[in-house]
Amino acid sequence: MSGLLRALCLVLALLIGAAGAGIVTAPQAAAQESFQAVDYEEWERHANRAEEAIENNRASTPALEALREDLAEWRDRFLAAQAENASTIATVRQQLQALGTAPEDGTESEDIAAERQALTSRLAELQAPVKRAELAYSRADGLIRGVDRIIRDRQAEELLEFGPSPLNPVHWIPALTAVNTTATQMVGEVRNAWSNPVRQDETRDNLPAVLVFLVVGVVLVFRGRRWSRALTAWVLGDHPGAGRWLAGFTLSLGSLILPFIGVSLLVEGLTRTGLLGLRAEQFVEAILPSTFVFLLARWLATRIFPAKEARTLPLVLDDAHRFSGRWTGAALGLVVGIYALLKNTAEISRWSEATTNSLLFPLLVITGLLVLRLAGLLRAHTRNQVELEGSENYRTRLTRFLVLALNLLALISPLLASIGYFKLAHFLMFPSLASLQLLAVLLILQRLVTELYVLVTGNREGAAESLIPVLVGFVLVLLSLPFFALAWGARVADLTEIYARVLQGFDVGGTRISPAIFLTFAMVFVIGYMGTRLLQGTLKNTVLPKTKLDQGGQNAIVSGIGYVGIFLAAIIAITSAGIDLTALGYVAGALSVGIGFGLQNVVSNFVSGIILLIERPISEGDWIEVGGTHGVVRDISVRSTVIETFDRSDVIVPNSDLISGTVTNYTRGNTVGRVIVPVGVAYGTDTRKVETILKEIAEAHPMVLMSTPPFIVFKGFGADSLDFEIRAILRDVNWVLAVHSDMNHEIARRFVEEGVEIPFAQRDVWLRNPEVLRGEPSPDTEPAQPSTRGDVEDARAHLTAKDIEDARTGDTDGDGDGDSGAGDGDAR
Repeated sequence: MSGLLRALCLVLALLIGAAGAGIVTAPQAAAQESFQAVDYEEWERHANRAEEAIENNRASTPALEALREDLAEWRDRFLAAQAENASTIATVRQQLQALGTAPEDGTESEDIAAERQALTSRLAELQAPVKRAELAYSRADGLIRGVDRIIRDRQAEELLEFGPSPLNPVHWIPALTAVNTTATQMVGEVRNAWSNPVRQDETRDNLPAVLVFLVVGVVLVFRGRRWSRALTAWVLGDHPGAGRWLAGFTLSLGSLILPFIGVSLLVEGLTRTGLLGLRAEQFVEAILPSTFVFLLARWLATRIFPAKEARTLPLVLDDAHRFSGRWTGAALGLVVGIYALLKNTAEISRWSEATTNSLLFPLLVITGLLVLRLAGLLRAHTRNQVELEGSENYRTRLTRFLVLALNLLALISPLLASIGYFKLAHFLMFPSLASLQLLAVLLILQRLVTELYVLVTGNREGAAESLIPVLVGFVLVLLSLPFFALAWGARVADLTEIYARVLQGFDVGGTRISPAIFLTFAMVFVIGYMGTRLLQGTLKNTVLPKTKLDQGGQNAIVSGIGYVGIFLAAIIAITSAGIDLTALGYVAGALSVGIGFGLQNVVSNFVSGIILLIERPISEGDWIEVGGTHGVVRDISVRSTVIETFDRSDVIVPNSDLISGTVTNYTRGNTVGRVIVPVGVAYGTDTRKVETILKEIAEAHPMVLMSTPPFIVFKGFGADSLDFEIRAILRDVNWVLAVHSDMNHEIARRFVEEGVEIPFAQRDVWLRNPEVLRGEPSPDTEPAQPSTRGDVEDARAHLTAKDIEDARTGDTDGDGDGDSGAGDGDAR
């Protein structure tokens, strides 16, 4: 538990440091540190002592930790000293670049050569402190790594240390004796204090305050949780919304905070009596963290296994399993709290390792049994989840793996402790329980984030699918990593070392990229991006509609400003962050060749999109045809163009196809277009009469322009009809299908009124010998003798497939051309 509290303090410090890094940039911090000159002679003495301590490996672990802190402070000074004279060095380098490269033939003038020599000497003089700081930084960093290696090796050796077995009966009697001795010593300290008249007077003077502390503490311990639960239930009601749920969640913390305040008051009251001796006072103070462990575990159990939840349950369990989960969680917290209290008491009373192991082993076994029970509840949740969803997903698979890990932990940890590897058993069991608590906290915080999202947006159905709660949950997981690391034995120095490495950044092409630089870049770019979007919105909605530009031109201007604005925002952000583009240019040049081959289609489409925006052969809203696809242009982006077809499907066309291919734009510049309506009439119809009717129909339609009168074309003589066409110019070609349909309706009506026939194809089939199919004798043959029914069936059976096919197609003369005997095939 103390490790988790230290982790909380560490994370808060890291967040404050990150905020400070975002406010004070790296060059500013370096400038502030540069005023303090580094004493390299003092550093040499510290470094020599550190090297000696590392080589001898005799210093205690606390001494090594103190040595490491000292080395870390020196390393920070050297890092700041590396930025000394940075602006002056940059100026001198620019002056040398302005002079250019010295000519190889030695024809440079004496003045320029002297100036070049002076600037080179000045640059070397300015870079000398920087180089010295870099060397000292490397030495300090190496010494820190040496100290960390020694401490980690000692921790590993300590975990694998073989100690006395708690199952040895020889250690049981001394263990009970040690407990009795400690209790007797604490009681004796109280008696000795009470026998002292000065202490008695002090106790009487503090008695009112002591009574207040004790009474209030007892009330909060025994009634605080009940008050909190009753108030939470009243606020939640039967069907709480997001606001009521958040209020109920806040009030539920009272079941954790109020009893802990009560225990704190009891401890304060006992301490103020003045009757506690050194051991008793340390024992009473050790009650507080143990109590917090129990209360936290109980509160987490009530949130993960709630007795009543109006909307959703964290785990898919029935009422009996949730009750068992609350009991198991509270019991685990109680056992772990007692374990921590006994361990602190063993350190206070200086119990032997055998005594400590013998007293803690029963608690370790009980903890393992409770972990087995908890694994069973998770297994039931997995089974119910699979039955509910019908299949497994990654969550159920992770839960199954967690169940297996808990079962192995509950068996292996007591087994190792019984053998004698008690420290290893302790290391496996209690960091695992702390990790379970952290997972429970993450699950509760994710639900809290979801309810906050619902409260802000009012969209409960879409909260589970929204990206914002998922991203916030991901950030929470990242922030929890230091807690997990500390729970598993990581040192605070390890985390601060990682944090220092992150703040220091990394070099890319001679340019250092650090979180401060990244935050500066991100903030400036976001401001530029938002400004660009604001300018685009103003132009699109306010300025451009008042001009004479068409819609396509307005969209092209808005899109172009967007591309230019984002490009300028990126350039300004890079410059503001202090990133040297010259150094990155070499890296970009090396990568550009490979990227060019791999992304040549993307680049081609990008350039084509720019051409489309500049030349505007097509615009949004145009009706075009490309690759046999008709549709309306809905969006022109930098890579592709979206065409909405007339069946309301979107076709994504690469911009390069629009530039290099053939595109028909039916509405480019204006919407005037032509409609062609074909029609056929029967042979023998008066063609001039038909022409007059069709012309009247075309001229009567309101969409037909009369500035260019409609024209009737007599196309020719078809196989079954005389073919005509109406060709008319429409004021809006987008209505071409509607006009075509209207004219067809009018043609059908007028032709009926005028008696004009619209023909359709007809064919008559002549059979040369149909009597064969009926079983009758052919008239060309000799009269057959009367036959029976069986003879007719025999005749039909002797018909060949060729005879049947000829009869079906009308090829009665057998020449295969399909004509009848007359040979012309006309209807008769």
